[in-house]
Amino acid sequence: MQITWLGHSCFVLQSEAGTTLMMDPPSPKTGYLIPPRQVDGVTSSHDHYDHAYFPLAVGAARFTAPGPFTLKDMRITGFSTFHDKERGKLRGKNIMYLVEVDGIRILHAGDLGALPDEETLRAIGQVDVLLVPVGGTYTIGVREALDLCNLLHVRVSIPMHYATPDCNINLAELMPFLNASRDCAIHRMREDELSLTHDSLGEDRIVVLEYKHPWKEDEE
Repeated sequence: MQITWLGHSCFVLQSEAGTTLMMDPPSPKTGYLIPPRQVDGVTSSHDHYDHAYFPLAVGAARFTAPGPFTLKDMRITGFSTFHDKERGKLRGKNIMYLVEVDGIRILHAGDLGALPDEETLRAIGQVDVLLVPVGGTYTIGVREALDLCNLLHVRVSIPMHYATPDCNINLAELMPFLNASRDCAIHRMREDELSLTHDSLGEDRIVVLEYKHPWKEDEE
């Protein structure tokens, strides 16, 4: 399967069979000018403008609630969590989506604001790939992000929702997360996409995908 980072918390997953799922599309108001694309499905962790801009997902079936769903060869399960440490009183709820495809279990943490309770962690189970927010301010920060990786026995972590030159939201930069992850193998990619199989996952890896401006290839 292939994972492509489009910026902020937005990823597109593509299965070996060609099924495509966009996750948490952001509005241009975030500073990310992502071109719309045709996909089979789209998930949104919550209804804030930087995670629920559906015009980016052309022709997509929408998944915006907890519960089990099927999208062709993808099994999708939404888990209800909170966007803050006050059980949603400040920013409401958040949905973490687990996608099972091609023998890999991928969890998109959305705007997780507090670590899930034990019941939710047990229901999620072991996670192969975690798409995890690390920029703090509106989500968990570095320490909690690492705790989540350990609680879910994650094999590959991909950071998201942190400051980049295009992002106009007040978030921390990536380096504090990487500096706190010295015990992990850190791979900084020169591409915005990653191809994985179950056999190539490895253990205790952090993969940093490169955000590409939508006009970058034209300039080259």
